Order: sequence, then C-alpha cells, then structure tokens
Amino acid sequence: MIPINYNLRNLAVRTTTTAAAGLGMALVVFVVAAVMMLNNGIRKTLGRTADPSSAVIIRKGSDNELASSIEEPNVGLVMSTPGVSHGSDGVPQGVGELLVVILLDKVGTDGFSNVQVRGVPDNALKFHDQAHLIAGRPPQPGTDEVIVGRGIRGRFKGVELSQAFELKKNRMVSVVGVFEDGGSSFESEIWADLNTVRTAFGREGLVSSVRVHLESPSKFDGFKASLEQNRQLGLEAQRESEYYEKQSQGLSIFITALGSVIAFFFFIGAVIGATITMYASVANRQREIGTLRALGFSRRSIIMSFLMESTLLALVGGGVGALASLALGFVKFSMMNFQSWSEIVIAFEPNFASIGVAILVAGVMGLFGGFLPAIRAARMSPVEAMRA
Repeated sequence: MIPINYNLRNLAVRTTTTAAAGLGMALVVFVVAAVMMLNNGIRKTLGRTADPSSAVIIRKGSDNELASSIEEPNVGLVMSTPGVSHGSDGVPQGVGELLVVILLDKVGTDGFSNVQVRGVPDNALKFHDQAHLIAGRPPQPGTDEVIVGRGIRGRFKGVELSQAFELKKNRMVSVVGVFEDGGSSFESEIWADLNTVRTAFGREGLVSSVRVHLESPSKFDGFKASLEQNRQLGLEAQRESEYYEKQSQGLSIFITALGSVIAFFFFIGAVIGATITMYASVANRQREIGTLRALGFSRRSIIMSFLMESTLLALVGGGVGALASLALGFVKFSMMNFQSWSEIVIAFEPNFASIGVAILVAGVMGLFGGFLPAIRAARMSPVEAMRA
C-alpha cells in the first residue's frame, strides 16, 4: 500500500490545481448544505408553531385557515367538547381567530407583497403562551391597535413600532407592540383585534379557525371523534403538528426540487473539475508512477492511491464548504408561502445531518472524479512511464 504521505505531498505541491478543484467541491457542498438547511428551516419555522397538546379546527374540506369559515356560535360548541382543557377559573382554553391577507408596500423597494393579518380575541397572548412582547405594549381591546411579529417588523411600510398603515382602504391601524414566538410562522403575521378585522373585511360573526388546548395529547382522538360526529357542524380537527406539516409541504417540495437541480449541475461541474485535475496529475507524474510500479507496487495500489488522493481533495474542499455554510445560520429572508400566498420569514437551520450529508456528497464527488484517472495511472507500463 502506498503511504498516504505521498498523496498529501502531491496535493501540497500542486497548489493551484488543488485549490481550484477544492473550491469547486466547496461550492457544491455549500449549495447542498444550504438547500438542506433551508428545507429544515421551513419545517422548523412552521413546526415551532405547533403545540403537541393543541388542536386546530377548521371547516371540513378546507386546506387552510384562509379557506375556512366558522360561525361564531359554533366556537362555543367546539370549546365545550370533551377533552378541552379548562383554566383555574373554569373557562375553556381556546380561541376563535380570523385570518385575512392584505397587500403592503415593501421597505427599500418599489414592490409589494401579501401579509397575513390575524384577528385575535383579548386573551390571545395568554393562549399563545410562547408569544410575548419584546417592544411596546399590548393593544387595547376593541381599538384600531395592532402588534406585529418580529420577522416582518420594518419590512413593510408602516409595520414598525409607533407607525401606522392601512388595514383596509381608509381604515388606519397603529402599531403599538412587537412580539416574538420562538421563530415560528406567527412572527410573520400582524395581530389585530378580532372585531376590528371582522368589521373591516365584512366578516361579522365569523372566524377562520378555532384553536384549543387539550387536557393532554392523548385526548386528541376522543376530542376529534366527539367533534366530527356532529355532521351539522361540518368541522374537522387536526393536531397542530399535523396541520403545519401540511402547510409546509408545498414550499418544502419547491425548495428541495429547485435546490436539487442546482446542486446536480454543480455536482457534475465539480466532478469534471476533479477529473481534469487528476488527469493532469497523472500526466505530470508518469515517471513517479513508473518508479512505483518498478518498486513492486501493484496496479491495485496505484488505483487506491489515486482514489484516496481525489477523495482527500474532495473532503478538504467539502469541509471548507461546510464551514462556510454554517454562516447561513445567521441569515433570514422572506419567501412566499404557497398555502397562504403571503410572505413568511424563513431562517436557515444548520444541523449535523445537513453538514454530514453535504460532506458525504463531497466524498462521492472525489471517488467519481478520481476513478478514470486512477485506472489510467494503473494501466501505465512501468518502462514507458519511466521513459516519459
């Protein structure tokens, strides 16, 4: 077996070609890791909203809250269903919320985009116990005051503390607070008084969904059966985790497909670059290869040596790309959520799986890129190689 020091020396001596090939590998790993981290970020942003002991109730046949409509009297019937948790005051822990989409101008550009506005009752912050204000104060019930999620704060005109914007034409609302919710999709929403949203959009007596806290996650099946057996209500219950998993599917599939196509072409380019590099290495080292063969090293040893060299090159380049991709953990940007057709702020979510798979891809590139040059090196005649 040829010592690994021989391969390390060759990589160190050919600095330019090694750096060029390694940079190509690093770029591929960066793209692969970015795609996986973004996909993970989409799932976690929506998944963070989910509470294992909570359920979302929408109109049967609706894909999401925007398409759902529930009459106000039915909200009380939902909350009185067995399995719903009650507070110390005996009041059922649930809220009826109305979701609408408005068009707002973006800051810094001439563009505009859809933003979700959630009409919530007075106890919304108490019910959504992970949400809390980080600036300003809670809105006064029954007023045209709103609070905005940290994710969209300042991204749209008027969506900033102490500023105002039009909820509906000639219906101004004031921003009195900013809240966060652990990076969930709620941070991409504006929360307003339920009756204010109803009046502005002509949805009196209606909500889009009902959310309830259950006594325990195990109570969900019984709660769902009790609720859905009343066909006159026409409602369906889903665990929050199940609901948000469905909401993330479309965006996740789109990102994965687009990223996979980009990564594939980068992969092909990097493999070609590694192959060219290794072919050049074989051409420049014919005399060395002949000497190794004359010293008794077998063709198999030559093949293994060149494959090891190309794999080392790929792993080093992959390590650089993986380290660079970690910086994406500090990046946040907005995307269109295909389920609600409104903007949602997404963050890249690095994890060991993403980095591990990306580096594994680098190793595969190294094997592919070094295979044919290794075969060529092994087939050289020792005599002809030493004469070259």
